[in-house]
Amino acid sequence: MKFDFNYEEPKVIAEIGCNHMGEMKIAKELISLAHSSGAKYIKFQKRNNRELLTQAQYDTPHPVPENSYGDTYGAHREFLEFNVAQHKELKEYCDEFGVVYSTSVWDVTSAKEMISFEPEFLKVPSACNNNFKMLKVLRDEFKGQVQLSIGMTTREEVEEIISFFEETSQAKTRLLIYSCTSGYPVPFEDVSLLEINWLYENYGDRVNEIGFSGHHLGISVDIAAYTLGARWIERHFTKDITWKGTDHGASLMADGMRRLTRDLSAVHKALTYKSDEILPIEKVQRDKLKSRK
Repeated sequence: MKFDFNYEEPKVIAEIGCNHMGEMKIAKELISLAHSSGAKYIKFQKRNNRELLTQAQYDTPHPVPENSYGDTYGAHREFLEFNVAQHKELKEYCDEFGVVYSTSVWDVTSAKEMISFEPEFLKVPSACNNNFKMLKVLRDEFKGQVQLSIGMTTREEVEEIISFFEETSQAKTRLLIYSCTSGYPVPFEDVSLLEINWLYENYGDRVNEIGFSGHHLGISVDIAAYTLGARWIERHFTKDITWKGTDHGASLMADGMRRLTRDLSAVHKALTYKSDEILPIEKVQRDKLKSRK
């Protein structure tokens, strides 16, 4: 199936996630930086760690000790977690800047908590896209768009997810699917951009939108993803890629986000057909340079 894209203006999400290092001051600074860099959407993460992790997982040391903020993985995650009141404060701060607040939700409790804010959209990370109890909450109790990444997900599982939303006729109207490879960072040969084509061929007429969530280095891949039809581009965002934590190394800093939004805007303007066989800008050159027989 061939899709004729109308190339709407690309939507860029700056995923702050947990790159705030547990500090509200840093989280707000990153919102300001993302806004000034051209991003119109800001995303965080929300977890209920006791619900999400088994006791053994909670008590196990972080697999990369130099990135840990606690003696155990559970303590590390709790250190980085903002509570509901803090997320409300972040949403209000985003509102002040005129940018859209959102968050990934990792469990049923977090989904219910964040639905109470009535955000424009909520995100399901690749790690949780098989949590059908949470998907049911988002499908049946939330009114906004559900965005869902399909990293580390089989094609059979993708079909199961989309069919789940189709049970209530909501995939076409509310479900956005992100092409994604789960890794930090992802080498270019594993980005697999042509998966966007596969999504359009199989689900272009079954879901609301298709996007690209990248964990690679640089910004050239994102431009290519947009030309392939990705309506949304999601990138991790930080102030300093050398900061302590897992995601910083695969994140863009302010200048990278500025260049990404600038270049996507330029490509959006360029993706047209000529309005005339000879454009006005060409006529002067044609008269001056082109020989006449």
